[in-house]
Amino acid sequence: MRPISSGNLWKIIGISSVLSTLLLIAGVGFAVKDTLYPKGEAFSESAKVSVLPAGGELSEGNDIVITAIGDSLTKGTGDASGEGYVKQVVALLKQKYPGKSVRLNNNLAVNGLKSDRLEQLLETDKGYSFALKQANVIVFTIGGNDLFQILSGKSLGNLANELNLDKLKAEMPQGLNRLAQVVKRLHLINPNAQVVYVGLYNPFYDIEEFRSGSLQIQQWNERVYTLLHEYPNMTMVPTFDLFENTIDRYLSSDHFHPNHAGYQQIATRIVQSLE
Repeated sequence: MRPISSGNLWKIIGISSVLSTLLLIAGVGFAVKDTLYPKGEAFSESAKVSVLPAGGELSEGNDIVITAIGDSLTKGTGDASGEGYVKQVVALLKQKYPGKSVRLNNNLAVNGLKSDRLEQLLETDKGYSFALKQANVIVFTIGGNDLFQILSGKSLGNLANELNLDKLKAEMPQGLNRLAQVVKRLHLINPNAQVVYVGLYNPFYDIEEFRSGSLQIQQWNERVYTLLHEYPNMTMVPTFDLFENTIDRYLSSDHFHPNHAGYQQIATRIVQSLE
């Protein structure tokens, strides 16, 4: 084996040094690139928002941020105090978790809103999406207008005179399909927040000829429960039993929306469902 001459040795050392320098520069370059242009989980929109893990508990130390969406029941129509169930939920959670920050991020409810319009807002309105992404608790009501307003196109407070239970039953599958799209869209926007849907009740239970409408309302609630059960972070709170025998106590003068005491009952159940 021939010995390496001193000239060749210095050439080898020089080439090795150049290669080492190039590798070092490349490594630094990749590191800088990853810092300035992160990919995947290194930087994502969801990382900006502190949310509960799916099915997480409010007692785990997270602050509570609530976003409310839906129709007039979430808006609080019928409550002379203006609180509705949403603000009462906030107050009850503050009492339950005195060491936490509990705040209402937004109440985006709209009077007369139906499921198809809500689904459209969730799909196209960036304000809705942004508010929902900031929340770790989402509460909503929808479906009352699908089942009642669709019958005659009149306001909810005047429907008792023209309520057609057969048509209500016939229109229910379409309303449920629209609600399924709403739930799917909510999950896509924020899959980690605890979502509470407020079930429907029959506001005309005290009118004998419309009492059987409760059967259709129950079918709606049962199918919505089945739908929500597919998502581990979603639940439904029932309300039909609150009003059937206490309409004079818990409904407002419009004979459809709850009064302050009725909303208080709903708020209590929502807080219980979040334990």
